[in-house]
Amino acid sequence: MARQLSIAVVEDNPHIRQLLQDEIHDEGHRMIGFSNAEDFLAAYGDEPIDLILLDLMLPGMDGLSCLQRLRINPSKDGCPRVVIVTALDDAEKRRIALDNGAEEYILKPDLFLRLPDLLQAGTTMTEEAGRHP
Repeated sequence: MARQLSIAVVEDNPHIRQLLQDEIHDEGHRMIGFSNAEDFLAAYGDEPIDLILLDLMLPGMDGLSCLQRLRINPSKDGCPRVVIVTALDDAEKRRIALDNGAEEYILKPDLFLRLPDLLQAGTTMTEEAGRHP
């Protein structure tokens, strides 16, 4: 059986956050939700996170600033996979996100189609890491 992943979702829209929680739980994984980057960063490192779904446009600190802080101050377990999720199809922001270590830049209309593959990739990566000390 695949290992359960811990996914942090940083999304200010409560409806989208709830839909993601339902989907992530249906896939057999655990979700921790945050409505802003500041609350997420305050809790970051308290427990291991395998994947962060990070909204680009957040109140207060935006997703790119949060991503940069994650890369500067990784947790004791290192920096997890980060996927930027946004409604903004902006080539420059995409480039900045990827240059700062985001694994992907996904538009929100595509997120629910891509989510099972993102979770499967994370499960495969953690299983392989467990086999290779």
